[in-house]
Parts: sequence; structure tokens; C-alpha cells
Amino acid sequence: MALHAPVLVLKDSLKRESGAKVHQANIQAAKAVADIIRTTLGPRSMLKMLLDAGGGIVVTNDGNAILREIDIAHPAAKSMIELSRTQDEEVGDGTTSVIVLAGEMLHVAQAFIDKNYHPTVICRAYTKALDDAIAVLDKIAMPVDVNDRGAMLGLVKSSIGTKFTGQFGDLIADLAIDATTTAGVDLGQGMREVDIKKYIKVEKVPGGQLEDSRVLKGVMINKDVVAPGKMRRKIVNPRIILLDCPVEYKKGENQTNAELMKEEDWQVLLELEEEYIKNLCAQILKFKPDLVITEKGLSDLAIHYLSKAGVSAIRRLRKTDNNRIAKACGAVIVNRPEELQESDVGTGAGLFEVKKIGDEFFAFIVDCKDPKACTVLLRGASKDVLNEVERNLQDAMSVARNILKNPKLLPGGGATELTVSATLKQKSSSVEGVEKWPYEAAALAFEAIPRTLAQNCGLNVIRIMTQLQGKHANGENAWVGIDGRSGDIVDMKERKIWDSYSVKAQTFKTAIEAACMLLRIDDIVSGIKKKQAPGASAPKQPQIETEGDADNEQMIPE
Repeated sequence: MALHAPVLVLKDSLKRESGAKVHQANIQAAKAVADIIRTTLGPRSMLKMLLDAGGGIVVTNDGNAILREIDIAHPAAKSMIELSRTQDEEVGDGTTSVIVLAGEMLHVAQAFIDKNYHPTVICRAYTKALDDAIAVLDKIAMPVDVNDRGAMLGLVKSSIGTKFTGQFGDLIADLAIDATTTAGVDLGQGMREVDIKKYIKVEKVPGGQLEDSRVLKGVMINKDVVAPGKMRRKIVNPRIILLDCPVEYKKGENQTNAELMKEEDWQVLLELEEEYIKNLCAQILKFKPDLVITEKGLSDLAIHYLSKAGVSAIRRLRKTDNNRIAKACGAVIVNRPEELQESDVGTGAGLFEVKKIGDEFFAFIVDCKDPKACTVLLRGASKDVLNEVERNLQDAMSVARNILKNPKLLPGGGATELTVSATLKQKSSSVEGVEKWPYEAAALAFEAIPRTLAQNCGLNVIRIMTQLQGKHANGENAWVGIDGRSGDIVDMKERKIWDSYSVKAQTFKTAIEAACMLLRIDDIVSGIKKKQAPGASAPKQPQIETEGDADNEQMIPE
């Protein structure tokens, strides 16, 4: 055999790229993702309109919501998208900043890769920069009093200031703070845990104006009472019983055959059913409830007994809603009516009523004493507006939750990043060896955030940045940044533009770790499985393969 026959290691169908080419590609991809979102940072941000798979429209500037909808082929870009998702799940805000920062980190790394620096060196420098950055954050953070509503409002407002609902001023911020302070659970040691997903329900009802939105001190459900004519629809101080079982006759498992010899036996059977339901209802009525809510069915007969006793009933409620009602009015969800106790009856609610909003009936259980769950009722002109408001509310509530959890503040408006950048620049002179340059570059990369803010305001970027760098370089005031609305350079303390500590720290960590991860990739092998591309023509005549030539795909000339 000739010596110079090429050795085939990988199948032909595999594409393999390695070395500098991959780094180039990854950095390009990450930058592309960052550019998509770049314009949505800051108060003067643009909105993106996306068509999702179902042909619906999403209009938003929430970084995570945008990236969630985009379909992306490049693996590196995919991992950038993961970032904003992690950020969203972890702290709920700062989804845009993470991507912009990570994109910038990779961008500055490009120069070093071109100069044949080893990626690990760059990564090591970045990690060092990250540690120092977090130390700076700790240094300039200032504690905030959770009970001081003004401070909280300022904080939440600066989070939503960048969003579409920023123009409604305090409205959304108020809703968010009310909701999170209601649903908070004290863990002791001044820590509070807020479970937004479980105990804060956002009900979107199209119609009305945004100003009609409010936080209910209780729960609202999209249900009417079972027999609207006969049951009361407004009860003051109701006694509420929550059930997790059907109030109807037990049906047999699959098919049950019963042979009845005599006509009367049929009567007996029916009476048994009636008796059973009557007992069930009697057990429930023993506690004189005003409202019975069950997650399962209620038979007609049971409805009759209940309405005769003047009890309102609601059936087939979602489990999550039931949990919320339990939290709000202090009831316990009971699985078997036999085991009802006085302590299971919820008496915390001040009012139960059914109202018609728009063209649907909603049951309100409100005015609860010390509710631990609440519903935010959002009204708005159109579906799109409501969805966007809901996303903004989610962010706002997350920010409020983060502050309750870790009550520390940092300046917004790019001030934090500038301070970090300035400190890192000073420190870089003491860094030994090759790592010095990437370390300095990381310091520069942090300026991406204030720079983007300035760009989105339409300012003279270079002039503003030099002014800011000058102000921060001598480290006199860490709180000087850009006011994203007017584009002035101001002290963030006066303008009340704040960020929560946990969001910032998480942003830095996620961005730098991701940048390091993408830099470390030096080989991409794609095309692991050969699938018939959709739309590709099927083979002309069926080719019958024996096991022997299943592997010989390379032999067929293309």
C-alpha cells in the first residue's frame, strides 16, 4: 500500500474545526448575541418584536425573553443564551447586562488570542479580576433598611426604569413591593425568603387601564360559584373549608357489574349513594362553613345539600390556587371530610365575593388578616401590553425579593462597573507576568455597560466615557454614573439610581465564568449523526443494504 495514503480517523460526515479558528468563531458568535440585545440596556432602550413559533408576537426588551424566543444554530451562542436564563432564574434581573458583559469579555480576549496567548492564561487573569471585582463590590455596597419604603421604591424603580413600564412611574414598583412584602416568610436572622412562583399569582385581565392594577390582600381565582342562582356571591368574614377530594359518590374502578334481582334493590342502590353524599355534606356542614372549595368534582346532590345550608361552593380548582388560598386565609387543605377539625377552617379572610371583570367571573377572597400569599391583578389595553407588564413585574418582584434576602445596594447607571474598572486598572500594575495584560483588558471590558448606556441615550460616547473615567480614576466618588434618561453625569445617590448587590455580583460572576468557558474551547466536532435533511430528496430507488456495506458510505462518490 502506498505510504502517502491519507489516514481517515473521523468519518467524512464529521466537521472538525480546531485551534484559533474555533476561538474566532466562538467570539464572533458571542458578540453577535450580545449585539442583538445591546440596544435593550438602559432606560432609553429599544424594544424587540419577535414572532414565535406559533405565529404569536412577543414585544419585549427583557434580555431573557428575547433570547428565549430566538432559534440559534451556533453552539457557542447557545451557551450565551443559557447565561441569561441562569441569571433570570437566579436573581431575576440583569439578564441583558450579563450578555453584554460576557460578549465584551470575549471581545477583549480576541486580541490576546491573535497574539497566541494561551487561553488558560487569559482565563486565569479573568478569574483574578473577578475576585477583585467582587471585593470592590463589597467595599462600595451600602446597606439598606428593608422597611424604608422610599429606599425600596427607588431600588425597584431603577430596575424597571429600563423597561417598558418605566413610564408608569411608581405603579409597578408599588405592586412589586406590596406583593413581595406580603408573601415573605421570615427565616430568622433578619433573612426573608419570598417564593414568587408559588405564592404570588399574576392574573392578567385584558381591559381597563394599567392604573387599575393592584395587589389584592388575598387571592383571586377565575371561577364562579357552582350554582350562581342559589348560592351567595358575597360573604363577609367567610369560614372557608378547602378540600382535596371529590364530594360525589365513589365510582367503581373501571367496569363494575351489579346484578339486581328485585326492582327495589335499584332503589336501595340509589339511596345508598344519596346517603353517602348526605353524610359527606353533613360532615362538612358540621363546621358551619360559608364557603367550600374543592379541587375535584362536586355532584349535583352535594350542591343541593350545600346550597340548602346556605353554603357557597367552588369546584375543580387548580392545586396551586388552592395552596394560595390556604396560605392567604389560614385554612388547611383537607383530604378526607371525615378528618375535618375546627383548626382546618380558614377564618382569616375578610370578604368573599364574585365579580364580573371583562366578560369572565372571578371569585375574590380578600381583606385577609396577615395573608402569606397574594394575587396581583393586572389590567391593560392589549394582550401584548399585559405580557410585557407581567415580565416587568416578574423582574421587579425578583429585585424586591433579592433586597429582602440580601439588603445591600450598589450604585446603578454604570457607576459600579466604572469603579470596578478603575480599581482593577490600578491593581493591574501589581499583577506579575503575562497575566497582567489580560487582567487590564478585563478591567476595560467592565466599561461596556456604561458605554452601552451612553450609546443608547445617544450621547457623545467618547467624551462621556473619558469624563467618567477621569472622575473614577482618582477614586474620589464611587457613585458617579450616567443618568440613563437625560444622559447627564450625576451622583447616583441623589438620583436614586440603585442596583441590588446580589444582581450585580451574580452578573459579574456569570459573565466572566462564561467567557472563560467559551475561551477554553479549542475544538468543535459537529455532525455526529447523519440525519436525512428535511426537504432533501429521498433516494431514487430503494437501496438494500446488507450489514457488510452499512459502513461503506465513504465509497459512494458524492
